Amino acid sequence: MKKNEAVSLKLDEEEQEILEAFEKGALKRVKNFKEEMAAAEQAAENFFKKNARLNIRISSHDLMHLKRKAAYKGLPYQTFIASLLHQIAAGHFEGI
Repeated sequence: MKKNEAVSLKLDEEEQEILEAFEKGALKRVKNFKEEMAAAEQAAENFFKKNARLNIRISSHDLMHLKRKAAYKGLPYQTFIASLLHQIAAGHFEGI
């Protein structure tokens, strides 16, 4: 990763430490890198697989506001709502 690419990323403290260690050459590959990489890729694929459907009823007023916020972020409203639900489920949403 080039340094100017990292500037545009929002990294938390741990991610920043990892990036700095990588840039200094302090990180070493594990001996079974290919196997570890394959396992990590499979885990990521399984984690982000959308395999459940959710149907809810909300007020048209709330939906209008959600659509407006999604449009402001340049996202389809269903993607925006799914993102909000993911943040809540992962414990990263501080509004609740």
